[in-house]
Amino acid sequence: MAQPPKERSKSPRRGKPKRTNIARTALGTEPEKRGLKKKPTSTADQTAKRELTEKVKTARGRKLSSTLWLQRQLNDPYVVRARAEGYRSRAAYKLIELQEKFGFLRPGGRIVDLGAAPGGWCQVAVRETGASGRVVGIDYLEMPPVEGTDLLQMDFLEPEAPARLKDLLDGEADVVMSDMAAPTTGHRPTDHLRIMALAETALDFAEEVLAPGGTFIAKVLQGGSEKSLLDRLKANFTKVAHAKPEASRADSAEMYVVATGFGRQRGSS
Repeated sequence: MAQPPKERSKSPRRGKPKRTNIARTALGTEPEKRGLKKKPTSTADQTAKRELTEKVKTARGRKLSSTLWLQRQLNDPYVVRARAEGYRSRAAYKLIELQEKFGFLRPGGRIVDLGAAPGGWCQVAVRETGASGRVVGIDYLEMPPVEGTDLLQMDFLEPEAPARLKDLLDGEADVVMSDMAAPTTGHRPTDHLRIMALAETALDFAEEVLAPGGTFIAKVLQGGSEKSLLDRLKANFTKVAHAKPEASRADSAEMYVVATGFGRQRGSS
């Protein structure tokens, strides 16, 4: 008797093995990619590298411009580094870079910081001048005390502000540094004129209080200083240079004028 043909068992289809998506975590989110080209050199650098891809969730009532600003802050390596190293703001690294290049902050130095808030420049000045130094700062914005600094909450443009600063300083200054900037209007020629007016006002004060050999630093906009300001600096200082620290944002037009060796023609304008 013929037996019925045996049914052939269906062999499983051969194909590419199904891969488990190990890129997804238990929460169903993909982890941050961290392909570092080189090993960070410090703990602060490692922290900065890890936090450079943070995103800001939109919130009801928050403008897009505010959201973008917050996201830029969270993803800024200097902001992250400042937080890790205890500085009040990313601006501290601008002064650190200027100090590394020009070396004007010295132990025992007497420093005046115009437009001091939130205090990052004061912190750097205190660190560089040490316990024997003296640091005085002024800003119309309220700010927490900075150890080792005498702070004056006042608009530097008020007529009595220079005299109040001189009382706090109680002597000559080795460095007058200004990071003052007027609120931007978006109209570049107007913004340039406003920041140059602040720089010239700061120079007026510097010429009154700087000791021989002193240094003046002021924020200006790219394109350099106005001829009138440069003429004054070159008449009263032995060396004048412009510098843009790497810590300045790439899309910012700010730079700094650094004048050293005060006293060549003291009091001339």
